[in-house]
Amino acid sequence: MARSRFRIYGKKRGHRSTGSGVLGWVGEAVFFSGVLALGLVGLALLVFLYVVPQWRASHEFLETRCRVLDKRVAARVAGDELSYRPEVLIEYEVGGRTYRIWTYDIWRFRPRGGYLADREFAERAIARFSPSHPVRGPFYPCWYDPADPGVAVLARGMSWWFWLVFAVPLVFVAFGGGGLAYTLSTWGKSAERRAARSGKSFEDTLRRRGRPVVEYPHVPSGDHIMDSPGTRLAFRLPASTQWVWGMGVSLTACLVWNGLVAVLLALAIRGHLRGQHDWVLTALIVPFLWIGVGLAVYFVRQFVLVTGIGPTLLEISEQPLRPGGRYRLFVSQIGRLRLKSLEIYLRCEEETRYQQGTNTRTETRCVYQERVFQHAQFEVRRGLPFEAECELVIPSEAMHSFQADHNEVKWKLVVKGSAEGWPDYERSFPIVVYPDGRRLG
Repeated sequence: MARSRFRIYGKKRGHRSTGSGVLGWVGEAVFFSGVLALGLVGLALLVFLYVVPQWRASHEFLETRCRVLDKRVAARVAGDELSYRPEVLIEYEVGGRTYRIWTYDIWRFRPRGGYLADREFAERAIARFSPSHPVRGPFYPCWYDPADPGVAVLARGMSWWFWLVFAVPLVFVAFGGGGLAYTLSTWGKSAERRAARSGKSFEDTLRRRGRPVVEYPHVPSGDHIMDSPGTRLAFRLPASTQWVWGMGVSLTACLVWNGLVAVLLALAIRGHLRGQHDWVLTALIVPFLWIGVGLAVYFVRQFVLVTGIGPTLLEISEQPLRPGGRYRLFVSQIGRLRLKSLEIYLRCEEETRYQQGTNTRTETRCVYQERVFQHAQFEVRRGLPFEAECELVIPSEAMHSFQADHNEVKWKLVVKGSAEGWPDYERSFPIVVYPDGRRLG
């Protein structure tokens, strides 16, 4: 029977059909990426529209003396509500020119800015100002913008409640970033494995299968390789998630970096439009902009590589693994691509951590590698994954998995693929090799 090109439902697992894994994963990734981007853009806008003006008023405005000519509480009607802001009419001189403006803080110069529902606050703000005599004063300090002397303020600094505004975009960043990290970490994992995280442990599984539970010091737990049933063989192996955090870091770096560059670019453009040409800032933005483009291209390339090739699934017939044991492997490659080769390797790596001064260094070297499967020149069609079985033999003299404070022995199955039109890819599936109980006995 011909298979449809676009598969809404995946392979049945037991009596239940699962949805299209790739479609659902991409949809979740796009959704959470959008939420994260929205939060980061919101943060960038808050910085540009609110933090930067207040920072300039507090650090770049120059101080001078002014006379108070009048004061008032300005009111604004918005629907059925009234809002108020303090306003003081001042007169000051800069460069031989006299300026007369209504002002209080920097928000006076923003459209509809500075209005609050608290009228008492506005009244208290202007209460400390008294009309000044041209000679006797009193004179008050004010701060003017050196780039635009017609802008001056009587009050600087930020109120504590202002920072509460940042809670809204931060919620979007936390929700989107956390959801994206979780979505990336579940790529290629079955629903059964995700549900089983709250279920039985590795030892419980052994007991259900009527096998003795033996505890070995410094042997890693096998929980992560026993908590997902396979479709063809007994267990589906979990894929390594190191690349997930790499994609998460690259996405975060891309969004944060380009958000900051956008703020600097907006400042530079605004200065040029006002005739204030800051060529130093403009020159600095150019390399920053190229770095931002590079980060975006790198992330898009990684994202397209992952979603375009599709997940690789690996299942094994038996657990736990022992030296000298023979097991069946089942590999499934999903996607739509033409593969030049697909290989599976059994690899053992030794990892050593040591202290060098104040730094902790890690060295990893491959101590054993053997190819257990190879298939060349074939095509994977959408909705019709490539599937194959092979035999896995653990060397009889193999060192078992080991984990200590400064040393580790790690076993893994590595799938290497070479596809036309795509960079070569490599996906690893950690396994745990237990000591040979017969030799220990």
